[in-house]
Amino acid sequence: MSADSKDKTVRGVAMEGKGISQAVIGRLPRYFRYLGELKDEGVERISSQDLSGLMQVTASQIRQDFNNFGGFGQQGYGYNVEYLYEEIGRILGLDKQHHLIIIGAGNLGQALANYMDFEKRGFIMRGIFDINPALIGRKVRAMTVESMELLERRIRENEIDIAVLTVPKGSAVGVADRLVACGIRAIWNFAHVDLDVPEGVQVENVHLLDSLMKLSYNISCCEER
Repeated sequence: MSADSKDKTVRGVAMEGKGISQAVIGRLPRYFRYLGELKDEGVERISSQDLSGLMQVTASQIRQDFNNFGGFGQQGYGYNVEYLYEEIGRILGLDKQHHLIIIGAGNLGQALANYMDFEKRGFIMRGIFDINPALIGRKVRAMTVESMELLERRIRENEIDIAVLTVPKGSAVGVADRLVACGIRAIWNFAHVDLDVPEGVQVENVHLLDSLMKLSYNISCCEER
């Protein structure tokens, strides 16, 4: 199979989703991160066994995960680190830019806006919005916090793909409805409510307190042993 044909096959499987579980998709960013570190260290190839030792995922699971996308290794050779890193990046859609806006310019919204690694991965911040007069007009990096009254216009002007929601729970549903009406395709939701959106709109709910409570549980279990 030619490189072009293989690329089309990988993209086709990734785009169609063909029964690929969310658990597999959830591991792809970890593979990408570890492979990026290996590439930066000058490692040219790695076996599934060695990758397993780094990631604490079984070698069998790694091979199964990669086989969902056509497989990338060669028996007796392992995986070419740079090639695998680039292919997983393509599967994750990191070979193109995504335009983001942040809604909610409080502490969390400002922290996300200031996180430089987003841009390194092709996630470009195009605006930040709030309803608080005390925040409107404030500079966050190169962006000026704007009024929510300008939301729809800015989405159209900047061809926004993804909205980051850091608003209070009571405001989240109404804001999400406005975003969906504007054609936003994905919402990264930090509000303390699970959003109900139409089919075709992707939502990633991030509940920070849930993670903290999970840590609390694990600490408690260790103390009881």
